[in-house]
Amino acid sequence: MYTVIGPQKSRAMRVLWMLEEIGAPYDHIPAPPRSEDAMRYNPSGKVPALLDDGAVLTDSMAIVTYLADKHDKLTAPAGTVARAKQDALTFWLIDEFDAILWAAAKHSFVLPEDIRMPAVKESLKAEFSTSAARLSDMLEGPFLMGDSLTIPDILACHCINWSVGAKFPRVDEKLFEYARRLRERPAYQAAASR
Repeated sequence: MYTVIGPQKSRAMRVLWMLEEIGAPYDHIPAPPRSEDAMRYNPSGKVPALLDDGAVLTDSMAIVTYLADKHDKLTAPAGTVARAKQDALTFWLIDEFDAILWAAAKHSFVLPEDIRMPAVKESLKAEFSTSAARLSDMLEGPFLMGDSLTIPDILACHCINWSVGAKFPRVDEKLFEYARRLRERPAYQAAASR
């Protein structure tokens, strides 16, 4: 059985949602970042961490990719063109969505107050809006990779949700509805109630 370390209102949500989608049993320790429990599994204090048969894995996207590969779900097979395209979209989302939101978080509450630069958040919001418009253009089916939920959908939806909490400009109606549909999935609902 897996154990997920990290609160639902963090990047741990990606892992919780993935585990619910693949139907794998797990325990959940909602330890906040930089807490004693979090640092026991990741010396940086970052969450999430995943425990699997004595191994400790860190980084939400590394964990989600590991689970997808291990269970052969929500991913294209390794070594295929479809997987390369999926990975390219995942990396783009990390660079153009997640990194922007993380930079804003650092300058809002993560960094020591004396080195925060709150003014940078306006440019980050503009950059996020540009990326959101590009993502909307990429969305041609019910999911980013076509007819099936894959890793990029989990990442994109999580980032769209995060952008709302961070008071970023709202994504366009197409992406808003896409994220709403994903949040209605039973697996998402189960993970969100942890």
